[in-house]
Amino acid sequence: MNKKIGMIGSVINVITVLLFAIFLPADFKFGYFFVCILLSLSFIMMIAGLENECTEDNKVAGKIALILAGVYSTLIMIVYFTQCTSVLNDNLSKEALKVLDYSNMGLMFNLDLLGYAIMALSTFFIGLTLNVKSKKDKVLKYLLLIHGIFFISCLIMPMTGVFANSSGSNSMGGVIALEIWCLYFLPIGILSYFHFKNNK
Repeated sequence: MNKKIGMIGSVINVITVLLFAIFLPADFKFGYFFVCILLSLSFIMMIAGLENECTEDNKVAGKIALILAGVYSTLIMIVYFTQCTSVLNDNLSKEALKVLDYSNMGLMFNLDLLGYAIMALSTFFIGLTLNVKSKKDKVLKYLLLIHGIFFISCLIMPMTGVFANSSGSNSMGGVIALEIWCLYFLPIGILSYFHFKNNK
C-alpha cells in the first residue's frame, strides 16, 4: 500500500504538471488553478512515500520534508481554492480583487510564492534522505536537492517589492518562467514513479 500511494501520487503529479503547462499559455484560468490544488495533494502523497523509506539516521530530514509538504499544500489550496471560488464566481469590488486575485500579484501571489518556497525546501530535505539504488535514483536525488535552491528566490523576491509594479502574473515573462519550472519538475514526478516501482 505504501508503495502504491507513492506511485499514484507521482502519476498525478506528472499529469497535473503537464496540464498546468498546457492550460497556462491557453489562459484557461480555472484549469490551471484547479490542477494546482491536485498537484499540492499529489506532492504530499509522493513525499510521504519517500519519507516512508527513510532509514534510522535520516528520519529527521524525512519528517521535516513531510511537514513542509503539508505546509506547502495548505498554502496552495488556500490560494487556488480562493481563485476557483471567490475570484472567478463572485462579483468582487476592485479593492477585494486587488487583494484576492492572483493575477494582480498581491497577497495571493505572494502566498503562492511562499508555498512554492516551502515546496522547494521540502524537496531539498527529502533529497537528503533518498536511498540511491540506480542511475535514475541518482538523477532524482540531484533534481530534488537542486530544486531546493528555489526556496531562496521564492521567499526573498516578494519581500523586495519587485512584483509590486509588475504588469501581472500573465505576462509573457511570467508564463515562460512557469513553463521552465514545469520542464524542471516533470522529471521529478516521472523518476519518483520509477523509484517506487523498482524499489522493493
